[in-house]
Amino acid sequence: MTPAIELLKKRNFLFQVLSYQHDSHSSSYGLEAAEKLQLDPKLVFKTLVLQLEPAELVVAILPVSHQLDLKQLAKAAGSKKAAMAAPAAVERSTGYVLGGVSPLGQKKRLRTFIDQSAEHLPLIYVSAGRRGLEIAIAPEQLQLLLGASFVGLAQ
Repeated sequence: MTPAIELLKKRNFLFQVLSYQHDSHSSSYGLEAAEKLQLDPKLVFKTLVLQLEPAELVVAILPVSHQLDLKQLAKAAGSKKAAMAAPAAVERSTGYVLGGVSPLGQKKRLRTFIDQSAEHLPLIYVSAGRRGLEIAIAPEQLQLLLGASFVGLAQ
């Protein structure tokens, strides 16, 4: 049981947990999840932690099939610049290891932005907090739990 799953259970949200055998040699955790669970990559969302100037960490959630547009994220967050956060800062802030970072149940609640492509989908899949474990959840429930904003993030 991960902190993400515990949070969803505690709040009585509807969700489903899916698991697969993670391959440690996989080059993309998100695309691996989509492939092994036989899901459309546009429905599987990755959780990225970024560093804004001057010193704020934020979370971006976007489809694994897309790249993050750093300028769009910085603009949405009201910052001049955004960059990927250092791995040690991500693990320290979220409590999760890279490749298994869930947007839910993080140690520190960070401002969160969800790509607008999720807004009208019935379900999206995000990490459950461990490699090989995904959560199916309605995007509006994820937004509510995280206090997130839907914005354009993908290139």
